[in-house]
Amino acid sequence: MENSNLLLTYLAILLALLSVAAFFVVRQVLKTRRIEGTLSRLQSRLTKEKGTAQEYYELGSLLLDKKLYTQAALYLQQALKQLGDDEAENAAVVYNALGYSYFAQEQYDLAIRNYKEALKISPEYVTALNNLGHSYERKQLTSQALEMYETALSLEPKNTTSRRRAESLKKRLAPAPGK
Repeated sequence: MENSNLLLTYLAILLALLSVAAFFVVRQVLKTRRIEGTLSRLQSRLTKEKGTAQEYYELGSLLLDKKLYTQAALYLQQALKQLGDDEAENAAVVYNALGYSYFAQEQYDLAIRNYKEALKISPEYVTALNNLGHSYERKQLTSQALEMYETALSLEPKNTTSRRRAESLKKRLAPAPGK
């Protein structure tokens, strides 16, 4: 009797664990299908006709998520071309995304140029400041990187990315003891 109760408990726990795992797998599959559907719909629409800046940006962002950086850059450039003069704030977000696509392709000069464009439009855009700092780091421009992280921290003191990167750079810039 005790063994059968133990076996039933074991099976119940196993069934519960499998149910939880199945829930998360199904949820991920549905999310992926939704993203793929949106991606497919946007791609087919934008190849047939001219789209809005929002549609080009959305497609570019989806391609960034899929790590298709070259294709993403093309759609993000199209988004910039479609933006109206009254959508300057949106342009900062698009420039930042475009900078990220170049950064991911290790084209740091192009990334820096786009992050700076984003910051011209929106000087307090902390994400662009962090991204610009990271690009400077990759180009071994440590003092410029530190300046970007400190600017981001002055705007958003609780920014953990800026704080962590700035502390790391300060350690590298600090003179070695005994010199």
